[in-house]
Amino acid sequence: MGHARFMVAFDVAQRWMKTLGYRVTYVRNITDVDDKIIKRALERGVTLKALTDEMIAALHEDADALGIERPTHEPRATHYVPQMLEMIATLEKKGLGYRVASGDVNFAVRKFPGYGKLSGKSIDQLRAGERVAVLDGKEDPLDFVMWKAAKEGEPDDAKWPSEFGVGRPGWHIECSAMCKALLGEHFDIHGGGQDLEFPHHENELAQSEGASGGKFVNVWMHNGLLNVDNEKMSKSLGNFFTIRDVLKRYDGETVRFFMLRTHYRSPFNFSDSNLDDAKAGLRRLYTALDGAAASAAAGPIDWAEPRAAAFREAMNDDFNTPIALSVLFELAAEVNRGASAASASLLKALGATLGVLQQAPRTYLQAGAGLDESSIAALIEERRAAKAVRDFPRADAIRKRLADQGIVLKDLAQETTWVRA
Repeated sequence: MGHARFMVAFDVAQRWMKTLGYRVTYVRNITDVDDKIIKRALERGVTLKALTDEMIAALHEDADALGIERPTHEPRATHYVPQMLEMIATLEKKGLGYRVASGDVNFAVRKFPGYGKLSGKSIDQLRAGERVAVLDGKEDPLDFVMWKAAKEGEPDDAKWPSEFGVGRPGWHIECSAMCKALLGEHFDIHGGGQDLEFPHHENELAQSEGASGGKFVNVWMHNGLLNVDNEKMSKSLGNFFTIRDVLKRYDGETVRFFMLRTHYRSPFNFSDSNLDDAKAGLRRLYTALDGAAASAAAGPIDWAEPRAAAFREAMNDDFNTPIALSVLFELAAEVNRGASAASASLLKALGATLGVLQQAPRTYLQAGAGLDESSIAALIEERRAAKAVRDFPRADAIRKRLADQGIVLKDLAQETTWVRA
């Protein structure tokens, strides 16, 4: 779901820039070789390509369910190794890269004068809070690897010959090289999650500007993290939910709407109650459209119209989707008061710029009328497990959630049955 947050945030950004008339080249790159991928491929006895092909297909299915438009380019790191090697060689010639006895090639952060400018910290400040130990051959603990020497047991499709020896690229150089290949040495916007600002984007910036001698990016955009109980959702903490987990209970448009209700730079909490609230809000908008005149189809937007102007002002203020959504609810209220079909048409047209409200209202409302039987069974089992460990607040919350969906539970001696109210 953390990945869903980033995908929705930048999908909305590129959609809005297109709405404003910009010609957008949107690149969303894929890391298809790293330690974890190699380990998983070896465990499953498959090639890296077979594993990453499978994962990319799953990514596309999830993204499609969330209404994410496909990017202009979706490069894979393994297709750009020559460009990475060229950049590493350039950095070495400029004195910003150095080889070590192990066969690795590192970037020398202290030799790049601007290191730390993205995160706003000096090298000494970063050293004080460093999370990496000094490894053999590093001149500084903050130095990072650009080329990793191949290790025994690694598969053939995870290593390449080079002037530095057989090996593979580091994560940071992958992104620098793909950016240069597809967007040039200098481009407008670079994005990602806040957790990538340091060290990944800081390192990427240092490599790219170190190699080119010029400015790398005009604007950096970092989306806020998705939290669970005010802690970052992550695999390392064991508190993460996959997109597919959530799509078993909520439709993709509801998940997208849930994301839009918080500004992309702000962190926010993931919870069933927040998703339920988002679903109820989206249904209110579709209900308004369902009651509107049949002629209320989305058409060209008159940006001089007050509601449209307010929506545009919000979106031009750093993609302020919460304010933009409030305009949609104002329009829905007008429609419910019997406003002209023009209000409903504008509601649908503005929704399109955010990637919502494009289904036939009746189709959406009927499909979302209630939980299906498998979802109900899953929630009942989750409640049973909560009760077994005496997590009664969680069990009560699940009962309430089902009740809100019109599902009444009856606890018997050996099982729990249900009926629709």
